[in-house]
Amino acid sequence: MFKGSIVAIVTPFKNGKIDEKALGDLIEWHISSGTNAIVPCGTTGESATLDYDEHYRVIEITVDAVNHRIPVIAGTGANATDETIMITKKAKKLGADAALLVSPYYNKPTQEGLYRHYKMVAENVDIPIVLYNVPGRTAVNILPSTVARLAEVKNIVAIKEATGDMKQVSEVIRLCRNRITILSGDDFTTLPLLALGGEGVISVSANVAPRMVSDMCRLWEEARYGDAREVHFRLEPINHAMFIETNPIPAKTALAMMGRIKEEFRLPLCEMSEVNKNNLEKTLKDFGLI
Repeated sequence: MFKGSIVAIVTPFKNGKIDEKALGDLIEWHISSGTNAIVPCGTTGESATLDYDEHYRVIEITVDAVNHRIPVIAGTGANATDETIMITKKAKKLGADAALLVSPYYNKPTQEGLYRHYKMVAENVDIPIVLYNVPGRTAVNILPSTVARLAEVKNIVAIKEATGDMKQVSEVIRLCRNRITILSGDDFTTLPLLALGGEGVISVSANVAPRMVSDMCRLWEEARYGDAREVHFRLEPINHAMFIETNPIPAKTALAMMGRIKEEFRLPLCEMSEVNKNNLEKTLKDFGLI
């Protein structure tokens, strides 16, 4: 379930509402492009701006559209443990195959607090759990020693590592060995993470270049390391462009340019500056995506 190119899919909006048709069409495109799994309601899906009903609806649409063809890993993390348990239980009831849990944000728990948070969720919801470490957004880093403790919990099975720190990734792998799957949380680190022993990526770039991200992961798995490296270098302009402004602003803008969704965000996210938008458009044209 946790390998290859896993897209952190955007949530399309239209006139302030979830654009259900556009979301379904994106899912079909991903499946036909070789995407290995889909994450609805992650950071890239603007989960922080969805109310509960919308959050659950996005998961439901994704589960129904995928129809068991690839895994659905629902974003269910929150900054309160009870709330995380509630959302994760609902995601399981809706048919999600696993849950991605961002570490509690803003309240800056200690390492012991992080351990107890994840352990309590795992004990209360019988679903495979992916830890999500993104200290640039949460203000707290899940340290390798804490990951190693959590790897002892039977249904904590993977971690999305978005620190960009290969030394930390190496230490997690050294401590955990085969007890937990390591996934890249930053597209530019995917190839080096695979080289260290990771299994794939939860990708932003796959929103606009699903086939290329999937091919890179597949080529690495086939031990075609030189070919995988070439795809990595080809993807670098896209990887850069997806983060010239706050994610998911560039990804959604790119998909709008490609005619796949409306260019619509929820405040406090807003449209790109003209300079960055022009640079993004040039990158997409260079790739033949528009």
